Amino acid sequence: MKILIVENEIYLAQSIASKLMEIGHVCEIATTIKDALKDEKHDAILLSTNISGQNFYPIIEKHRASIIILMISYISNDTVTNPIKAGACDYIQKPFMIEELIRKLQHLNDFKNLKKENATYKDYVKNLFASANLDPIDKKIKFPILIKTNFQKHADALVFNYAQSQNETFTFISLTQNNAFEKITRATSEELIYIIDLQNLKKSEKIKVYNVIEGKRVILCSTDPSEESDITLIEINTDSKILDQGDILCIDDYVKYVICNFQNKFPDTELSKKLGISRKSLWEKRKKYGINKKK
Repeated sequence: MKILIVENEIYLAQSIASKLMEIGHVCEIATTIKDALKDEKHDAILLSTNISGQNFYPIIEKHRASIIILMISYISNDTVTNPIKAGACDYIQKPFMIEELIRKLQHLNDFKNLKKENATYKDYVKNLFASANLDPIDKKIKFPILIKTNFQKHADALVFNYAQSQNETFTFISLTQNNAFEKITRATSEELIYIIDLQNLKKSEKIKVYNVIEGKRVILCSTDPSEESDITLIEINTDSKILDQGDILCIDDYVKYVICNFQNKFPDTELSKKLGISRKSLWEKRKKYGINKKK
């Protein structure tokens, strides 16, 4: 990280810079507010709040996009509360251990990156589901819920939109994962859980799933149109089946979709012929995608 240390106690500033540079950071020192306001960008600002009585708020305003940690001698509204309201991120009280400062820097940098990553994913998901014009899930609906659909993306859109409307996050679980049952069992009754790939399980495994999700806020999804269940049901069907509103599946997704949804309707010989592959290749595809052969 490129770090600006704003501190008029030059020995303290040099000591901090030396320790931070030992672990790979690039440091600059400014002993006055004027020096700190030079037109340069820094990843983090270590800002002393008692620089000869100078007004440090212009630094907070200028470097609002950076991580700003206040270095304070005592805690008060003037040294902590008001600067944090103005845009500073955190504070550390002098004298402090350099390890504590490094921990704060790492924590705030991770938090900043996660916020940026989260915003990117939200924008991507919003764009991905922009074409899905679906009736929302009723907020008073009884859990658990089974979504039966012939187009996975529509079920995904419904769940993402529901979570957003409820202002909550959810746990995503694919039943093709080795630890899927462990994750479901570990989840609390208040946690929202979205589970997909029910169509890949054998009947005995499906019964196990329904037993595990009982009493939990679970949204279960299956792309098998013949799926039967006693829990709350939502059906979403699109006339265009695999292709929907300009979306085109890649070859692997298409093969996986066909195997999941048609292996119980055609014998392997006919299914492999329709896919243009050998029976051995069909078996290898099942293994690759983690698909169980339906009995």
